[in-house]
Amino acid sequence: MKPEKSVFLLSILLLMLASACKKDDNSAQAQTDEKIITDYIAAHNLTAQRTASGLYYVIINPGTGTQPVASSIVTVSYKGYLTNGTVFDHSTSAGITFGLSQVIKGWQEGIPKFKKGGNGILLIPSALGYGKQSSGSIPANAVLIFEVKLISVR
Repeated sequence: MKPEKSVFLLSILLLMLASACKKDDNSAQAQTDEKIITDYIAAHNLTAQRTASGLYYVIINPGTGTQPVASSIVTVSYKGYLTNGTVFDHSTSAGITFGLSQVIKGWQEGIPKFKKGGNGILLIPSALGYGKQSSGSIPANAVLIFEVKLISVR
């Protein structure tokens, strides 16, 4: 076999191996997050629903107004914390306004579960949050918990 062909085949093999390892890492993290979330739900006696992506949500009050879509501008009051109870961020009761397409995937998927005036809890696996990146006081691969209230939708 020519050396060029051997290098090419070796490169492809290494790429496939790296890709398989990445999928295994993502799968392992998803399984870890799933256990963390289900343990948290059990410990806090919550009744939560799960989406196909692994997001869990609790609807305390579904609301009665407009339901947001991906392109909506929303105002949300919230408190974000880690599963150990450490609060990493919160808004005032007046909330903050943002385009739904501009936030983490967990919010993009979770906020539309409520209508205007609704509130509840989002339990977000790391892949739908900040993933392997830390952000401020949020460590890498952190499951995020948000108490949210949807104040307005445009």
